[in-house]
Amino acid sequence: MATVHLRIGDLVWGKLGRYPPWPGKVVSPPKDLKKPRGKKCHFVKFFGTEDHAWIKVEQLKPYHAHKEEMIKINKGKRFQQAVDAVEDFLKKAKGKEQNSEGKGDSKGKKTPNKPLKILEEDDEDLSALKDPSEKPASSMEPISKRLKIVEEDTGSTSIQAADSTAINGSITPTDKRIGFLGLGLMGSGIVSNLLKMGHVVTVWNRTAEKCDLFIQEGARLGRTPAEVASTCDITFSCVSDPKAARDLVLGPSGVLQGIRPGKCYVEMSTVDPETITELSQVITLRGGRFLEAPVAGSQQLSNDGMLVIVAAGDRTVYEDCSSCFQAMGKTSFFLGEAGNAARMMLILNMVQGSFMATIAEGLTLAQATGQSQQTFLDILCQGQMASTFVDQKCQNILQGNFKPDYYLKHIQKDLRLAISMGDMANHPTPMAAAANEVYKRAKALDQSDNDISAVYRAYIH
Repeated sequence: MATVHLRIGDLVWGKLGRYPPWPGKVVSPPKDLKKPRGKKCHFVKFFGTEDHAWIKVEQLKPYHAHKEEMIKINKGKRFQQAVDAVEDFLKKAKGKEQNSEGKGDSKGKKTPNKPLKILEEDDEDLSALKDPSEKPASSMEPISKRLKIVEEDTGSTSIQAADSTAINGSITPTDKRIGFLGLGLMGSGIVSNLLKMGHVVTVWNRTAEKCDLFIQEGARLGRTPAEVASTCDITFSCVSDPKAARDLVLGPSGVLQGIRPGKCYVEMSTVDPETITELSQVITLRGGRFLEAPVAGSQQLSNDGMLVIVAAGDRTVYEDCSSCFQAMGKTSFFLGEAGNAARMMLILNMVQGSFMATIAEGLTLAQATGQSQQTFLDILCQGQMASTFVDQKCQNILQGNFKPDYYLKHIQKDLRLAISMGDMANHPTPMAAAANEVYKRAKALDQSDNDISAVYRAYIH
């Protein structure tokens, strides 16, 4: 094979396994990190992420020569951010070069980069390739050590994977067998990202036809929740409400029948703390390990792997799920004992539901008083409340597009549970109670299976 002459600092497209190419830079490996045996490869640091890896020569392409081709075939927010990072790097490098030329040097010459040779199997001494400008890093370190862990005064923990949470090929998947129950709006995106990142996943859904697409993508099919729980090390579930969550565990051929000592169960549904306490107790009494991990986000964020995971329960399960949480989300928080995540998620969704109802009220009041709804939105998006959420929801309302990104019936359920939680804590929730009534009216107008933004229709009928 012809020798590939790449230099330290050269920009490349690196393809890792079956994942699409990602922009990176050839750098020197750490002194203590030997190349994989029997491979001709270069050590690459990827843009838009803290990740790095040995990449086979045949999986590398020059950045500039293949830029247009790669941009056409690769899509997604993280990919664009990585490309933007490359362009910023190039602009800064050009600026430094111009400044250097302006100042000149004593000999009027530039020192060329030394070519980086292809590493052969018997190349043991890598110290000569060390670039002093690069910080030591190890692609062999555990995922948990690459995460940013922040302890807060409350005792909660935040695990963040910077911008690299789910960039293609950057995650080392756990070797544990993963089960997933429930392929709805959120579950479908989560499973897709788990599979993309190389996890071994067994799926089950009440409507079996929904499993077909994931079987084609490499998932295995579980016949019952009990079978999934018994054959997998960690089983996740994501269903609609407390009743569905209980039935999944306690019903015929339910999860509980498949739980054995050491098996892990992760409840991702947004339910009340009492349901979590009950499920935690029955799972642990069987010798299982329990974690609740509801998610903040929408179908689109689920598809993009940008959910926020709020977890509580068994800390060791939380740590075992690190690669899964990286695949499905941008950040995860650990809040201590089981029940805390349910409380936090209900509060978050209470705020979101109330806010959405207020925005819908503002839009309809603007129309009722002869004001332009589009102008109202334009002004709103230039102020302190500007956000992607506001812009997207309002634009969809103005276009009459209520395709569900988060079901209206589910946000109304969350409001109801939050109000009940407030009652139990003897804490007033008048804003949530008012918003809940508006959503109940929207449900009466057959908007249950539409997006939460369809609450708008409660004001115009």
